[in-house]
Amino acid sequence: MAADNRSEAAQGLSLISPPLLYSVLVLAAPLATILAYSFLKDGYLTVIREFTLENYLSVWSDPIFHKVMARSLVVAALVTLVTVALAFPVAYFLSFVVAPERKSLWLFLITIPFWTSYLIRVFLWKVILGYNGVINSGLKSLGIIEQPLTFILYNVNSMVITLAHAYAPFAILPIFIALEKIDRSFLEAGRDLGENRLMTFWRVTLPLAMPGVVAASLIVFIPTIGDYVTPALIGGGKIPMIANLIQAQMLDLDNRPLGSALAVSAMIIVAVVSVIFLFLNRRFLKVKQ
Repeated sequence: MAADNRSEAAQGLSLISPPLLYSVLVLAAPLATILAYSFLKDGYLTVIREFTLENYLSVWSDPIFHKVMARSLVVAALVTLVTVALAFPVAYFLSFVVAPERKSLWLFLITIPFWTSYLIRVFLWKVILGYNGVINSGLKSLGIIEQPLTFILYNVNSMVITLAHAYAPFAILPIFIALEKIDRSFLEAGRDLGENRLMTFWRVTLPLAMPGVVAASLIVFIPTIGDYVTPALIGGGKIPMIANLIQAQMLDLDNRPLGSALAVSAMIIVAVVSVIFLFLNRRFLKVKQ
């Protein structure tokens, strides 16, 4: 029996070894390099290999870091809220309204944005929201406005719109999967007990779909907070986020230790926020039960 267990363990290890090695090479190694750089000193166009905590002291005492990090958290939270709020009705429609034989077609259509580069989609939104873009040109031709609208580009609003569109499929799919796993007999039982559709949704459907909502929220929130392209193009460089600050230190100022300390600090903050979000969600589910 013990030999069988060892053989099964060896087979399992052989199966996971290739992806594990790949993960170590492409993820763990770069993270370890950044972590190591964050404890080194910066010299002129070089890195002095001496241990120091000055980079972290500089980061955490810098009011610019506080402001940019707070802005990044707020923008990421807004994008997450808007994306999940728009994705949930779409996922609900796919799960409860669309005929089973047509769900695969709808899922195929949802994945179409993945066919184009993320950078191209950002540029398209810049064309749509620009001063002489589709929206302003259309409103001017209809005589609704005389001067181009200035509040739809190079601000937080345009960044939220662009990022919400970019990450919408990532939010729709996990919510759809969670809704598909719900036993429809639970909903029928709720209605048999006299609950209307709204209360059945609030007391049954939403709590059971929360794992998908949580997954969608984290999938959107974590990459959004580190987005570099959208703040640079749609924000016009006027609303930098933490990724832009890291890029400036790493490339423009060639201060890799300080840039690494910024990156590690941002990762720690995102991890803490994510854990708090998971904890609050667990408390919410306990209350609902």
